[in-house]
Amino acid sequence: MAEKPRTDQTAPREPTQLVFSGSRLFTNWLTEEKVSLVFTTYQIGKIFFIGLQPDGRLSVFERSFDRCMGLTQKNNTLWMSARYQMWRFENVLLEGQNYRGYDKLYVPMAGHTTGDADIHDIVIGTDGKPVFAVTLFNCVATLSDDSSFTPIWKPDFIDDYVAEDRCHLNGLAADEGGNPRYVTIVSDTNVVEGWREHRNGGGMVIDIVTNKVICADLSMPHSPRFYKNKLWLLNAGTGEFGYVDQSENSFVPIAFCPGFLRGLSFSGDYAIIGLSKQRSDRTFQDLVLDERLKKEKVEPRCGLQIINLNTGDATHTFWLEGIISEIYDVTSIADTVRPMALGFRSEEIARYIKLGEPKTTGWLS
Repeated sequence: MAEKPRTDQTAPREPTQLVFSGSRLFTNWLTEEKVSLVFTTYQIGKIFFIGLQPDGRLSVFERSFDRCMGLTQKNNTLWMSARYQMWRFENVLLEGQNYRGYDKLYVPMAGHTTGDADIHDIVIGTDGKPVFAVTLFNCVATLSDDSSFTPIWKPDFIDDYVAEDRCHLNGLAADEGGNPRYVTIVSDTNVVEGWREHRNGGGMVIDIVTNKVICADLSMPHSPRFYKNKLWLLNAGTGEFGYVDQSENSFVPIAFCPGFLRGLSFSGDYAIIGLSKQRSDRTFQDLVLDERLKKEKVEPRCGLQIINLNTGDATHTFWLEGIISEIYDVTSIADTVRPMALGFRSEEIARYIKLGEPKTTGWLS
């Protein structure tokens, strides 16, 4: 049984309920992997931290941020995109420390105002700075000291940096060296929201160093990630998880998941995949996914599915029911049992203070 989620404010009376349910051995898997999970849902503006309580039961902790989406983690740093800001969280606990029973405490240390640019995937570069997919402006960008963001790449077919979401550039992955390298787009169109006409089969993966398409004929691809010498991605419009065979420039599916797929992370020999139920609007209609769900006689689900990379088997699940039907991104935190974060809707963030190492000499000279 999951612990009751922590909230930053009095819970609203409606809509009513959120129910978590992990598969029978999901908590065992978290224990064996010594991993915790974090995911975002822009639908109700929440970031969730999934771990284990001291008695082995599921720990679910949440904080509120407006339209939170992209998420990535490296060392002690967690980056997250929100409606008009990028947030940098830092874990302030040393190894062996705990805060109220939690072994990771993420504090929002800095926020950068980007404007409502629809920022999706984030990569932490080798210099520690975030690079991210700015979907509204069809480009890859980084933070700027005196601007909303600085574009660093756009597809050749996009003729200008304009707020028109022409190709729905949503995914960004680093290469094996940690440098931003691959993006996913829904279609190579150069007119406002032109991608919506090509959701079935118009998707591509582009190498931003060579500007070459390395995989095409995809359906609403999301969440490219380079892991164990392969470029993995979610072919969301078909419900398939797989990898890019770069020798053949083709997508190789290894598993079908019953939902619209967004959010991908890894732990050991496992992939953690985010699933969403399809909205009723046109964007999610008439996809191959609909036919596959009917064929398999299943309804779309919302939650996380754990896939064995060696077999393609869905070994564990974590489902959400109730007021959440969509999630966007997921990341895993290694060597962590029970993480949490401070938010802005309680006094806790005002009371928690951690001092840096004192500067005793030199800084005034």
